[in-house]
Amino acid sequence: MKKTPLYEEHVALGGRIVDFGGWALPVQYSGILEEHLTVRKTAGLFDVSHMGEFLLEGEKATEYLQHLLTNDFAQMPSGKVTYSPMCYPDGGVVDDLLVYKFDDRKYWLVVNASNTQKDWEWCNAQNEQGVVLTNLSDSVAEIALQGPAAQDILSKLTNTDLDALKFYHFDPRVEICGFRVLLSRTGYTGEDGFELYTDNENAVRLWRELMKAGQEWGIKPVGLGARDTLRFEAGMPLYGQELSTQINPLAAGLGSFVREDKPDYIGKSALVQIRSQGVKQKIVGFDMIDRGLARNHYEVFSKGSKIGFVTTGSYAPSLGKNMGMAFIDVAYATVGQEIEIMIRDKAVLAKVIKRPFYPNNYKK
Repeated sequence: MKKTPLYEEHVALGGRIVDFGGWALPVQYSGILEEHLTVRKTAGLFDVSHMGEFLLEGEKATEYLQHLLTNDFAQMPSGKVTYSPMCYPDGGVVDDLLVYKFDDRKYWLVVNASNTQKDWEWCNAQNEQGVVLTNLSDSVAEIALQGPAAQDILSKLTNTDLDALKFYHFDPRVEICGFRVLLSRTGYTGEDGFELYTDNENAVRLWRELMKAGQEWGIKPVGLGARDTLRFEAGMPLYGQELSTQINPLAAGLGSFVREDKPDYIGKSALVQIRSQGVKQKIVGFDMIDRGLARNHYEVFSKGSKIGFVTTGSYAPSLGKNMGMAFIDVAYATVGQEIEIMIRDKAVLAKVIKRPFYPNNYKK
């Protein structure tokens, strides 16, 4: 398994290491429930150094992104972060990612760890504009500080005006602990927070200083388990579950990131057709009515007919109940509709509800 620069820190902190897509990462430290609620109440620290980062440079950098991705980057200002799906010609999803704009000639793409190699090959294969692509993934460490106390904690380590850094914006020249980091007001939890990118050799010191600065707020290291329950409550998709080659962005409820008012891009014609005809299946949230915990891929029925499958099922720690997301036929996707989850060959009653389950607390 590959190891991030913080692997030894996780072991020393008692992290339970698992194989996550070929990476040795902590699934939990003190426990998923405790870590989850700490992020909701104060702050938690995540190692996300397994994520992929691609540097994109050249005169036609924006033109390349316009062709590659479904969102619109023509008027994107420098210092902004933009989310976008990346699709195949049939509308299926290659990946969903973040785009960081330094200037008109320079961008970063931050991609999902499990898709890094696939994305790298895809991005290169679509490079008709002659931009220069550099895979920075093995040289960049990423640490996420998330929770309502995140700004108070980080302000102890930098003179940067954090109030001036708005949601989904970044500053590539923030000094912390004597070295430079790229600081981004983004995250995957539904809480306010930051993601800090730095060279691998700075990762351990940065992690330790953040943990030290957060002591008075009860900061905790957080593993993959709570990272998943936090994003689940916040209604955020996970590639391979709520997005895939079979679940397009429109079916996933991400239509606002699929722009029809820009020139042709990969997947546009298919997505325009899907939108005009109406999606046949879509992602919905559900609340368990009967006792039972739904899991990924469990089948969903209505009155004996199969209508889809669970994409994510979990106990929601902030809400104290079992919930889930499912990919089902649109005829059954109305809020309030009762559905049945097959749990160990038994039909267990659930009800379609709105997403997200937990109100997002971003600082706008």
